[in-house]
Amino acid sequence: MKEKKLVITGMGAVTPIGIGVSAYWDALISGHCGIGRITRFDASDLPVQIAAELKDFDPTAYMPKTLARTMDPFMQFAFAAAQEALEDSGLAIEPEAERIGIVMGTAMDGVTTVAQTQAAFDAGHRVGPRFVPMTIGNIAAAQIAIARGIRGPSLTLNTACSAGGDAIMTAAMLLRAGEADAVLAVGGESILCPIVVSGLSQAKALSRRNDDPETACRPFDAERDGFVIGEGGGALLIETEEHALARGAHIHAELAGYANTSDAHHVTAPCPDGAGAARCMQLALQKAGMQPSDIGYINAHGTSTMLGDKAETLAVKNVFGGRESAPPMSSTKSATGHLMGAGGLTEAIACIKAIQTGMLPPTLHLTTPDPDCDLDYVPNTARPAQISAAMSNSLGFGGQNSSVIVSKYQK
Repeated sequence: MKEKKLVITGMGAVTPIGIGVSAYWDALISGHCGIGRITRFDASDLPVQIAAELKDFDPTAYMPKTLARTMDPFMQFAFAAAQEALEDSGLAIEPEAERIGIVMGTAMDGVTTVAQTQAAFDAGHRVGPRFVPMTIGNIAAAQIAIARGIRGPSLTLNTACSAGGDAIMTAAMLLRAGEADAVLAVGGESILCPIVVSGLSQAKALSRRNDDPETACRPFDAERDGFVIGEGGGALLIETEEHALARGAHIHAELAGYANTSDAHHVTAPCPDGAGAARCMQLALQKAGMQPSDIGYINAHGTSTMLGDKAETLAVKNVFGGRESAPPMSSTKSATGHLMGAGGLTEAIACIKAIQTGMLPPTLHLTTPDPDCDLDYVPNTARPAQISAAMSNSLGFGGQNSSVIVSKYQK
């Protein structure tokens, strides 16, 4: 039996370079970078003092003040992105609320609230009654469901940095299993607190380019020295084609393929040869019924770590037949920082916009060639290119691999 065609009808983005899909995309194409010195707390005694913060986000523009006070920032970012995606889709929820679902992806839930509450408790303050619901991951989806009256399936994934991509895949699985007609895939992340920054810096995962924050995230560059923490939210409304057409929805793109694999190699390091990521990309292509040559652009995981960028490069060359036949690939983390659970959604949106606009977003700050990273990374400047399909990779701690393929919609 032929599988149901799945389509994307709504998009929402909350990022350090722009709030709203249009602002986010315009900033990506113009080469804007959202990385700077940390202002959320005093980081002067930490080895890493830089991040991509959301500095112009006012939660009360998207929710009542009383509701904003009950949510950790990762929930606020996810909520705002979900609101934009739902409004963009034009979906009327109430007539079919039981047939609409939510899948949420996040890596570290409400860790900032945990850290702040522990510090306050140690200083003699009482723990408030909202502490637990502000920190558990599923409450982000619950708050969206409560606000919009969504009563279908609700799931939350904690698959590290692949959680956003896995949310898209899980939404697709629900749709194809007949559990829902439309599913909101959402991601949200905010891990900016001293204990997380300190822990990741001690693990030598983060860039220490404190004197030049804007160029700190330099994926695939020979002088890269680690990733930069970012924060934000992303959302896609995914529907069966039949459901979208029946309600006259505007269709942005088709969700053509998706896959998830595990490296089974190491808690934090990828397989050196990228075997797990390569298998994930191959499975996504198989699911989409595509050949490697059908992919016109890859939005790389590309975090700017020495091991990760090299492994992903090897994986892409393995899947796409070598350096000469691999499609252009860029890392938008060079602009936004690493949005972790939100990245899989915002980066899939970048793929959709690349298909729609005929522009490929660049990899910023790529100035020193690395012999081990020798693909076309669309260095420093956006590039015109007419493409019909794009792949987004999200790779996480624990050996989590996610690949999502979107394509131009055709009836």
